[in-house]
Amino acid sequence: MQVLSLTTTVIATNTYFAYDEETKKGFIVDPGDYKPALSDKIRELGVQLEYIILTHGHSDHIMGVKDFLKDFPDAKVVAHEKEAAMLSDAHFNMSVQFGKPTSITADLWVKDGDTLQVGGMQLEFLFTPGHSPGGMCVYVSNENTLFSGDTLFHASIGRTDFPGSSFQDLADAIHEKLWTLPDDTQVLPGHMGPTLIGFEKEHNPFV
Repeated sequence: MQVLSLTTTVIATNTYFAYDEETKKGFIVDPGDYKPALSDKIRELGVQLEYIILTHGHSDHIMGVKDFLKDFPDAKVVAHEKEAAMLSDAHFNMSVQFGKPTSITADLWVKDGDTLQVGGMQLEFLFTPGHSPGGMCVYVSNENTLFSGDTLFHASIGRTDFPGSSFQDLADAIHEKLWTLPDDTQVLPGHMGPTLIGFEKEHNPFV
């Protein structure tokens, strides 16, 4: 698995593009805004973009979806089933505040423990509510890599002062779902730099 990271939105959201070099199949995680250079890179690599995966529905993770779908109309949007209300409401997802009202419906609604195969990459969806009602992480088990969205950051966690947020839910989800992963799991968060599960278990002051 190869992973490219780029910064989108004025609040520095990490958008990821992951692909399998052998099968040339890939996916995007959290396109906070549209970056034509990413579409150009996907075409240059000859990758078939199969999915656009949303770890949650806040504006800074979804505002590029529709434009990327124009470039790759066969890609399927994936989100947790409990995030449907937020994704469909431009006020709830706060995209109105960015001047780009966005409402989205997923092609594939997933729940905790659901899996997808993308080329040689085995994806498992871990339900981690708290930052948002339907927040989730994407664990690529055979690559020991976690796309954590706004659930877990380097020495921090996602905000829990938004409508539909809950600190207790977030803390419980991190302990029950993420702390059970191998300590050497690479964490690729929605903001800030990468980290490791083992480091966060020992040093994250919030959980």
